[in-house]
Amino acid sequence: MTDQLRHGVRLIDLVMLGAGTAIGASIFSVLGPAAQVGREGILAACLLAALPMVLFGLVYAYMASAVPRTAASFEWQRQFTHPLIAFGIVWLRILSNAVVMIVLGTVLVNYLGKVAPVPGKPVMFVLFLAVFALNYLGVAIAARAQTVMMLLLLGVFAVFVAAGAPHLKPQLVADSVGVGWVPIVAALPLMIQLFLGIETTTEVGEEVADPKRVVPLALGLALLLTVAVYLAIAFTALSLVGADGLAASDAPLLTAAEAALGGWAAPVIVTAAVLALAKSMNAVFLVFARFLYAMGRAGVLPAPLGRIHPRFGTPHVATMVAFAACCLGLFLPSSLLFLLLAVNIPTMMKYLGSCLAAYNVARRHPEIHAQARLRFGRTTVRTLSVLGMIAAAVIASVGITSDWRPYVLLAGWLAAGLLYYRFRRHAPGVEPASPRSPG
Repeated sequence: MTDQLRHGVRLIDLVMLGAGTAIGASIFSVLGPAAQVGREGILAACLLAALPMVLFGLVYAYMASAVPRTAASFEWQRQFTHPLIAFGIVWLRILSNAVVMIVLGTVLVNYLGKVAPVPGKPVMFVLFLAVFALNYLGVAIAARAQTVMMLLLLGVFAVFVAAGAPHLKPQLVADSVGVGWVPIVAALPLMIQLFLGIETTTEVGEEVADPKRVVPLALGLALLLTVAVYLAIAFTALSLVGADGLAASDAPLLTAAEAALGGWAAPVIVTAAVLALAKSMNAVFLVFARFLYAMGRAGVLPAPLGRIHPRFGTPHVATMVAFAACCLGLFLPSSLLFLLLAVNIPTMMKYLGSCLAAYNVARRHPEIHAQARLRFGRTTVRTLSVLGMIAAAVIASVGITSDWRPYVLLAGWLAAGLLYYRFRRHAPGVEPASPRSPG
């Protein structure tokens, strides 16, 4: 049996993996509420919302250029902070990944229902099965599928932007700043959601040839592509129906498309939504399986999760467990799922932990810092890491004033995980693996 993950992910696949994770369900819903509070300022808010991800992206790119890993945000924290911190943060991510899969599937089924009646949970099961098959058979197959879906989505968005081109209003650029800082800042928490997930490019580092060069490059290109797509869509939508039209709509992108495409709007936007949601499901599932694999390989979850298929070079046991977790999620009440997704706490904690790992590398491991292809100074890395930790903590805490229940539920899940960790650590015959040395 091989113990090596197969190199099957190319630069374009990584770019589409990162951008494709970020460009998902949010773009179809966030423009409405953002326009309610931000008016034309959502254009400026879109650019400002990218800044925290630029900060996180620089830290992730630095770490990937020094220590590329599959399930990198787990491995970095385990090696350079503390195994317990790594376990706790990724344990939260296990829950959030399973829940995200259910929510994405639910929204996708809802969009399909605009074309024809579909049985919700059976269709979601088929979607999970398709994603499972892609990821079981090889990372190259899953990555190519992600690339194809992303390119198709970009094509559909191009149709929307091209149809709206005759109606573009250049004065919106000045209006976006002229509304003042209060509306722009009010829209920021909503617009930040658009960019979460771009760092997914770093989570398959051991499945990329020349990862120290390719992964950071892909991360930068994914961020640029995501910003360009969001600005083009927001500018076009504002030009077509204005801030009032977006704010009053339950389906803002569809409302804008109807102004330019008429009767073709529904099939175009439904197609875009299905492609966006399907590729997001594929990306989330791929990373979900890698986290389970890394935790099995480290010995903090059952060891079979760390096995690799001798033919396909994939973490097949972890992939099967991720599929089973998604299927079990079909039995959860939807109200609970959306409650858990009310805030992005696990994602922010992952960012905070990775920034802490980068800080420790720059401070305590000069030999690893010297291996980084990105030649940042150690002071620069520490500064970026501290700013990243502050940003993650602030963003994670914002939602508690509007709904405290997700924090309580996640705290309960974390407590259960820590009890399991303590039990497994002291169980007879179980010896968690030591942190891996950088290769």
